Amino acid sequence: MSEVRIAAEQRTEFGKGAARKIRRADKVPAVLYGHGIDPKHLTLPGHEVLLALRTPNVLIRLQGEGVDELALPKGVQRDPIKGFVEHVDLLLVKRGEKVTVELPVIAVGDVNPDGLFDQQLMSIAVEAEATHIPTGVEVDVEGLEVGASITAGQLDLPEGATLIADPDTLVVQVIAKQAEAPAEEAEGEEAEGEPAEASAAE
Repeated sequence: MSEVRIAAEQRTEFGKGAARKIRRADKVPAVLYGHGIDPKHLTLPGHEVLLALRTPNVLIRLQGEGVDELALPKGVQRDPIKGFVEHVDLLLVKRGEKVTVELPVIAVGDVNPDGLFDQQLMSIAVEAEATHIPTGVEVDVEGLEVGASITAGQLDLPEGATLIADPDTLVVQVIAKQAEAPAEEAEGEEAEGEPAEASAAE
């Protein structure tokens, strides 16, 4: 995994007012923690952070006055309406160390047309080297028949990744298609026959 370099400024103002001021300048407040250090409060360029976070488990090289560290995003707060990044928690990492991350599960291929593909797990927890985190885990579903399933323990993990999730966790399965609903019971059996003829007048 390549590093994304982002300029970082240390900040000394805290609280909601300070955070709003930072966001108005198109920047993002962030906190860097880990390895027993005192948390570092940072300000990052908003657009660069938004682009970086498009990659799952992106490795970020923070550089600035008093800052030159590698970090992984561990918590991202976004505006619920506009979607822009409001705050980022960053985990300090070192080359060679192992970290636990969630990798996206990517299905490849098509199941047998008699069945329906059902993906139960969209991401899976693995341990990997901090500077060599895989982009995802592929699972081959080509031609799987109805009733077939694949668990976490059956996944072919990328080199260097170790499964953390329960190996019995269901990842994907193929279920039977539901039978088509009968066509509205023939309109109530055609209104239960012909309507009775009007009685002849006496």
